[in-house]
Amino acid sequence: MDRRRFITNVVAIAGPFAGVACAGAQGGAKPVRGYGQLRPVRDLRDGKVRLHLPDGFKYRSFSVAGDKFSDGSAVPGRHDGMAAFSGPKDSAILVRNHEVNGPVGAFGDKDKAYDPMAGGGTSTLQVTRYGEVIKSAPSLNGTMMNCSGGPMAWRAWVSCEETVNGPDVADDFSGGDNSKLTKKHGYIFEVPLGRAATAKPIRSAGRFAHESAAFDPSTGAIYLTEDNFAFPSGFYRYLPPKHPVQAGRLLDGGRLQMLAVKGEKRKDLSVGQRPGTAYATVWVDIDDPDPAFTGRPANDVVIQAVGKQGREEGAAIFSRLEGAVYHQGTVYFVSTQGGVNAPGDTILSGFGKGRGQVWAYETWSGRLKLAYESPRSSVLDLPDNVTASKRGTLVLCEDGDGDNYLRGLSKAGEIFDFCRLEPIAGDDGAEFAGSTFGPGGHTLYVNIQARTGMSIAIWGPWERGPF
Repeated sequence: MDRRRFITNVVAIAGPFAGVACAGAQGGAKPVRGYGQLRPVRDLRDGKVRLHLPDGFKYRSFSVAGDKFSDGSAVPGRHDGMAAFSGPKDSAILVRNHEVNGPVGAFGDKDKAYDPMAGGGTSTLQVTRYGEVIKSAPSLNGTMMNCSGGPMAWRAWVSCEETVNGPDVADDFSGGDNSKLTKKHGYIFEVPLGRAATAKPIRSAGRFAHESAAFDPSTGAIYLTEDNFAFPSGFYRYLPPKHPVQAGRLLDGGRLQMLAVKGEKRKDLSVGQRPGTAYATVWVDIDDPDPAFTGRPANDVVIQAVGKQGREEGAAIFSRLEGAVYHQGTVYFVSTQGGVNAPGDTILSGFGKGRGQVWAYETWSGRLKLAYESPRSSVLDLPDNVTASKRGTLVLCEDGDGDNYLRGLSKAGEIFDFCRLEPIAGDDGAEFAGSTFGPGGHTLYVNIQARTGMSIAIWGPWERGPF
């Protein structure tokens, strides 16, 4: 059995899970049950093997890039973050991001687009528990690099732009011509289920490389992650002027803050952490969350403009913050390249040399805890999106160098392999994204982000393991 497909090395650390035992370089061996060995399983849609799953699990892919929405327009690619809401008759309502960069033109109805030149946005689908599409449509268009986001308690999705492209900024790494864009990008947008999206950015929540959003129902705060590949990233919270559940929507005009470690200015949390690490925290204000620029400054300058304000006030430093999820008073968020580079692992480019950390911020206590740090790529390789099951087990989507997995991190602290992505010929960059459990926990919906992206419904004997 491949060691990447049934991991057995774990060590105990103190963390947000009661009595957690998390993988680390200092650990002894302990068997991890998970759901058992993975085997190739054929897609019920067309018979192709796309996933390797434990015995008893089945799946169907749907809404492939290039397919048609119910209105006849084409489904865009680069499927990314996603959330599932309850729909009629045991169906699920999925809101899904499309991480499309560059001035390639909006999908769907361009008259409704925020920026008719931008090709990203979201789609909304009603599907059965078995991945059969009932209806589908574009729900937000004309945005850009919609990477992740998060579900909101008032039946809405917040979509995040992982870019600061715009006509006021020099071109980014992709080589796209920003002068063709008509609007500034780098914001978050609300996508409600019961009404049309306004396509109005929440500018007070900042203009930076937004990744994920996690809502705290007790305070109304929205916690935001930043994925700044080449530079330090920060952990933020947006405090709307009115509790969104009371307002029925997300209002602009609030306050943006950045997390700092109490008593330790600019604490570098991107490096390896000792097992049991926990910090008291404070929040620092961002005075100018949506700064104006003149003369089309370099993209690298603009993408750091908000974060630098926070770090000047002492905000903590992270490496590539990506997925985030709220669960029972705690926001779990992922640092994709946090930690230490293990001997034998490839040295990574970008800011941060580790293979991934999972952090836990307790909204009720203000404590920040290390939930997990990967000891090497064979155990966990560059985690990205994250979700939680009803039992509190985390699902981590990998975006690694080799085979990519859906890995589980149980409340007992065990990391295990649940699903492996079959390599896609000619597309080494294919990865998992957007994992989310449907109503009642019957189905795990997940995306394959690839040149020809798609969504997948997975179901089976969940009761047999920690999900």
